[in-house]
Amino acid sequence: MHSCLAILALLLVACRPAGQRTSESSIDRAALTRQLSAQLDRSAGDWNRGDLDAFMSDYAAESTTTYVDGHRARHGFDFIRNNYAPRFASGARRDSLHFEELEVRPLSPTLALLTARFILQRGDSTTASGPFTLVMERRSEGWKILHDHSSSDPR
Repeated sequence: MHSCLAILALLLVACRPAGQRTSESSIDRAALTRQLSAQLDRSAGDWNRGDLDAFMSDYAAESTTTYVDGHRARHGFDFIRNNYAPRFASGARRDSLHFEELEVRPLSPTLALLTARFILQRGDSTTASGPFTLVMERRSEGWKILHDHSSSDPR
């Protein structure tokens, strides 16, 4: 009797439909990583040049775009822009930005989860750093940030 149950269980497992992973298998993860890495490099260049409009162009310009700063979620492109604007004001001190430890996980053909670290430096000194996670959506105008969760390393 036990052997019949074991055989039945094996047959059920063998006959079940194969779990289909989110279209990740059909997405060239390496190519997507290169593409989003280039986008982050361009974004860091925009920051370092002091070009707020270009820096903000990666965010979806919508009221539902979310920014989490380690304390709470804030909503809206306008909030995010207003949050960054003082760093781009004439005469403001804005440390040099670069990104490290980039990892990209395709969630579907049009959605990706990106994790990395931001590093702000003044000369040889790191002034701020921390991990961040982006949920990005592929649109006709390119990949746009729908959700940005950024945290700062303890000082």
